[in-house]
Amino acid sequence: MQKVWTAGLLASLAMMGLACDRSKAEAVELSNEGDTSKKGGNIEGAIAKWEEAAQLDPDNHRIQGRLLQAYRKKEDWDKVASAAVKAQRADDKLNGKKMFASYYFEQGYALSRIAATGKGKWADARQPLETAIQLDPNMAQAYFELAEVLLRVDDEKGAIDNYNKAIEKNPESTDFYGPLAGLYVNLNFVAQAEQVLKEGLSFAKEGDKRLFNLRAQLGQTLELKGDLSSAIREYEAAKKSCGVCDDHKEAHFLLGAAYYAANPPRKNEASSELQKFYKTACKGASAVRFRAECDQTMEFSRKLGTNL
Repeated sequence: MQKVWTAGLLASLAMMGLACDRSKAEAVELSNEGDTSKKGGNIEGAIAKWEEAAQLDPDNHRIQGRLLQAYRKKEDWDKVASAAVKAQRADDKLNGKKMFASYYFEQGYALSRIAATGKGKWADARQPLETAIQLDPNMAQAYFELAEVLLRVDDEKGAIDNYNKAIEKNPESTDFYGPLAGLYVNLNFVAQAEQVLKEGLSFAKEGDKRLFNLRAQLGQTLELKGDLSSAIREYEAAKKSCGVCDDHKEAHFLLGAAYYAANPPRKNEASSELQKFYKTACKGASAVRFRAECDQTMEFSRKLGTNL
């Protein structure tokens, strides 16, 4: 049956098209205003502009992308996940297929952060992260986050595979080595853990925020092997890397306990490090975090005849 287009209907359709065009134009203008607010340090003002723009043009995935990054900065993970899904839908509608791996990564990352608070399921983060990897097989961070998720759902082999993939794609990211080494230790693969940590240290430079963690973790791994002298060298290097170690009070405990365990015990050095640890970590709020270490420090100091 042939359609008959009346003048009135055509006019209505034209008006709808014009209104749609105006909405899209207004959305772009608001989005630009949001960009200006962000540059001026007014993140709340930027979010308000972008939210208004997204209402005017819900099919603009770039506006949703701006929103999810702003929500991410605020660690509002529910809104990050929601904005990521809206960006995905808008992208699919525009391009007819999935194009932006980052939108799926952000959804998976947000869902994993929600799961970490106990308000969601780790398994929910798996599919978005796998989709991100399918769209961008070189996204190292997606492999790492997927490994973290798989570890929490008891897929240890999958976690190992994806930690290794993350390292393969970006070996210079020292964030990736510690968790893989920790998993190897938990599985009693101590030699593999040592190898991973030494590889990570080969990429770490002075000032790397992970340098202390890598050296301390290597020291603990070497202790498990029974190589205490090498462990002490790593603990000493770890302490040197953190300077005054305000953010790593455990540096004094690790080194003091290792000096105490040496054969023969290095008593004076052990006493000095344990006293520093007790004074900085075993009082106030940090005492709860270091309860076990504080109890051990008191026991070691009693046997050393040291006054805390």
